[in-house]
Amino acid sequence: MRRKGLRRTLHHIVLWLVAIVFFMPVFWIILGALKTKEQLLAIPPKWLFVPMLANFVDLFIRPNITTYLINSVIISVSAVAIAIVVSFLAAYCFSRYQPTGTNFLMFLLLTIRMVPAAATVVPVYLMYVAFYWKDTWLGVILFYAMFSIPFSVWILKGFIDGVSPRFDETGLVNGGSRLHVMFKVVLPQIQPGLVAAFIFNMVFVWNEFLFNYLIGGRRTTMVPVALSTWMYAQAGVDWTFVAALTTVYMIPLILAIFFFQKYLLIGMTFGTVRGEV
Repeated sequence: MRRKGLRRTLHHIVLWLVAIVFFMPVFWIILGALKTKEQLLAIPPKWLFVPMLANFVDLFIRPNITTYLINSVIISVSAVAIAIVVSFLAAYCFSRYQPTGTNFLMFLLLTIRMVPAAATVVPVYLMYVAFYWKDTWLGVILFYAMFSIPFSVWILKGFIDGVSPRFDETGLVNGGSRLHVMFKVVLPQIQPGLVAAFIFNMVFVWNEFLFNYLIGGRRTTMVPVALSTWMYAQAGVDWTFVAALTTVYMIPLILAIFFFQKYLLIGMTFGTVRGEV
């Protein structure tokens, strides 16, 4: 019993150390947002200081910063919501109807998602210019939705595979339509998968820089692009601005992951275990 308790204690200590190591960059950037530039760049680092909110005040008095934050929210939420709806319909089809070549199609979907962004920059840019989609809300939202669909289909198909087809059969026998079975019977049982797919894709779209820089513009600029263009001042990199904007930009995702962590854990493990519910 003592050996088992000691092993558990060591296991918890290791987990805490790993968590602290991964959290240190986040903690450091938050501290930097509460320091003056001199304190932030001091060597050795100053751990004891009087926190100040002047960096956040300076951040929000800058022109268009609120607009960029709103753009990030609208584009991210809209794109991921569209992707989740389309992915659920596709995943249900792959799971229940199993069209010819399902395994190959699923592999192809994942392969498309694994293609490096740099390999698609030129064709995507030329297509958006040709169709006059550059710097349009619809064009940017649909692009991010397209990139979010493959991963979402993979996650949701694993969840739907775990829901017994008997539920579908029972609903159809009792007079329900296929849409009723999909949205009233199957959908409520895969809520953890929906939340997991939404959060994972939200993180991707929320932090994406390259394509927003290329196919976006003044109307559709998101925070990562604004950060890269505004981070330089006359004396070099404005680290207090970077720290303040990064801290504000991290808060929504941190809160979302904190409140939905239970669903994320289920989402990362449920689809890997085959079986029916």
